[in-house]
Amino acid sequence: MGNRFEISVVAESEQWAAEKIEASVDEIKRIERLLTTFSDDSETNQVNANAGIAPVKVSRETFELIKRSIVISKVTQGAFDITYGSLDKRLWNFDKDMTSLPDEATAKKMVSLINYRNITLDENDCTVFLRQRGMRIGFGGIGKGYAAERAKQILQQQGVTSGVVNASGDLNTWGLQPDGKKWTIGIVNPDASGQVFSYLNISDLAVATSGNYEKFVMIDGKRYSHTINPRTGLPVTGIKSVTIITTNAEIADAMATPVTIMGVRAGLDLINQMKDIEAIIIDDDDRLYTSRNINIT
Repeated sequence: MGNRFEISVVAESEQWAAEKIEASVDEIKRIERLLTTFSDDSETNQVNANAGIAPVKVSRETFELIKRSIVISKVTQGAFDITYGSLDKRLWNFDKDMTSLPDEATAKKMVSLINYRNITLDENDCTVFLRQRGMRIGFGGIGKGYAAERAKQILQQQGVTSGVVNASGDLNTWGLQPDGKKWTIGIVNPDASGQVFSYLNISDLAVATSGNYEKFVMIDGKRYSHTINPRTGLPVTGIKSVTIITTNAEIADAMATPVTIMGVRAGLDLINQMKDIEAIIIDDDDRLYTSRNINIT
């Protein structure tokens, strides 16, 4: 998945724990094979190859993930959109050679194929059809969280009562540490990679962070995130990081980027209307914002 997964479990026997962890690793690998865009025979690429041509029959698992993705697209008014795979990334390399943004007309044209409304699902036949040629779906915004959630479920089914699945910093926790305390999770300082500015003590919760602190470009003194707004085709500005805390790793992963795109006010308004989900936002001026049930000390 292009991400490093670390899995920790609480157990009496190291050998027993290793066996359970291996089962969860196998599940992550299975999901990767299902969703990857780096293999021609994956279901994702079969759907993409037939964009504008014909519906593709997929597994019920992939079908349901796409269905849930469309629901999130509707909730976020398109700020989350799995058809982002249609984006031509040649315009935005976010390295030292990038000294200017593409003009607005070019950027807008490049995102013309990004539109979740052009995904047609057939519930009875379990098929997916992308209505325009050139459209592509990708699960980069939700697949990691889905895999973390499935890994946790596999471990729980195997009898693991406490653990953490760390999917490149997106964390899924359950149970307690060996000393009976909740898991201590650090919120990354967006101005100092590897450092934290606050800690959370959590259990049975997932935490995901989306930020521009590792990949961004400065143009005319302004910071531009590697996150692209699917409406405008231009990089997002204004927010350094968004941390989502909720009960499901898939939702946490999927909501972090759209809140970044929506901005502080709209993003928090949305989170405050949803159940069992919270957000911590740091803007480009290092101001801290939280949803209504979060208190940072």
